[in-house]
Amino acid sequence: MSAALAVGVRGIGVWTPAAPSWPALQALLAGIVPEPAVAPAARILVPGERRRAPLSVHLAVEVAAQAVQASGLAAATLPTVFASAYGDSTITDELARTLASAPTQVSPTRFTHSVLNAAAGHWSMATGCHAASSAVCAGEFTFAAGLMEAALQVVDSGHPLLFVASDIATVGPLAEVAPIALTFACALVLAPPPAEAPRLRLRTRAAKARESLPRQLQAAAWYKQNPCARSLGLLEALARGAPSRLRLALAPALTLDIEIEA
Repeated sequence: MSAALAVGVRGIGVWTPAAPSWPALQALLAGIVPEPAVAPAARILVPGERRRAPLSVHLAVEVAAQAVQASGLAAATLPTVFASAYGDSTITDELARTLASAPTQVSPTRFTHSVLNAAAGHWSMATGCHAASSAVCAGEFTFAAGLMEAALQVVDSGHPLLFVASDIATVGPLAEVAPIALTFACALVLAPPPAEAPRLRLRTRAAKARESLPRQLQAAAWYKQNPCARSLGLLEALARGAPSRLRLALAPALTLDIEIEA
């Protein structure tokens, strides 16, 4: 087992249609049905960029803005880690169809939005952030891999960081090989652990362990419908506000053990 990495959670953001914010998810976990939403507001984007940007960008910047606002920190000062299992699968499907039928018709703008760090680029422009940014993609292990990368950077730098994990529902033939039934995103502002914030202790362990599922039935169903919804066990534990332990799969034979200190 590895040495523990300790980080504090300064802010949380969440978006899925039935729980479009962290307070909404907390209400849902408590048995209260919140007001649903049709699409992420992404108000941090200027109107022109908001019109041009796809759902994947709206989703990521919405939860990022929620988490940073909750943290009380300045967005322009925060390095970022953006994680996504498949990026914008809708645009990938569109580009594949265009390349197969009329390759000269590929839209440069759509191609720009197909890359994994498109959301990070929009976020940095909207906030004036010039800090370093990383993009993480690890299939079904994306949330755990991104969280581990973010925690390592916080411990190494001693500086707060914004971690965003997001994936949209897949469409077309891609849905057969990369099935995602739910659009879901979450964001955490992580920092060297202060006394007033929940503290996470993360350790890696060589084992094929059973993951910790959320207790709430709706959250447990979502957990299996989107790689980034693997965060729901952690989010549920943070919502309870009590010390707890949980496990996430970091790789087929590697486990991420998380201890939450309230």
